[in-house]
Amino acid sequence: MNLFVITGGPGVGKTTLLNALENKGFITVPEDARQIIKEQMRVDGEGLPWKNKAYYSELMLRASLEIYQRVVSKASSEIVFFDRGILDTICYMEMENLPITEELNTLIKSCPYNRKVFILPPWKDIYATDNERKQSWEEAVYTFEKMKETYLKYGYEIIEVPKTTVAERCNFVMNY
Repeated sequence: MNLFVITGGPGVGKTTLLNALENKGFITVPEDARQIIKEQMRVDGEGLPWKNKAYYSELMLRASLEIYQRVVSKASSEIVFFDRGILDTICYMEMENLPITEELNTLIKSCPYNRKVFILPPWKDIYATDNERKQSWEEAVYTFEKMKETYLKYGYEIIEVPKTTVAERCNFVMNY
């Protein structure tokens, strides 16, 4: 599979790395969470992590599955990098103690990515909060650890991207 996930906790440079990969000519898929939060805030909706966690995770899961299916349906042999994968939603659900049904597990297994998942570690020097990213530093570190656990539990190999310049991170991923 040429579908690669770039994941990690919040504020670790995932989007910046994806932008660099896109500038190198790779296909990239932006994360859904930020867009969902912006839209829910715009319409004063309930699907926000600080309002209705279950509905928020449902919106994230639906969006992740739709984009995954859209990318797979193009049946291209080109490499695609995803800013977070479907399992990121599962990790969020586990962190929030939301139920994960066997049906959902089966669905997840029917949407595979490349077994090598790139994870960006917490990096305090670049971490910042904003209107959509409200997690504390401690929550960001916890999220990173839970992401690692989740991907490993589902049989993926974790490749930790070093804390270095954007260009060096980009080269690290491309060399893999």
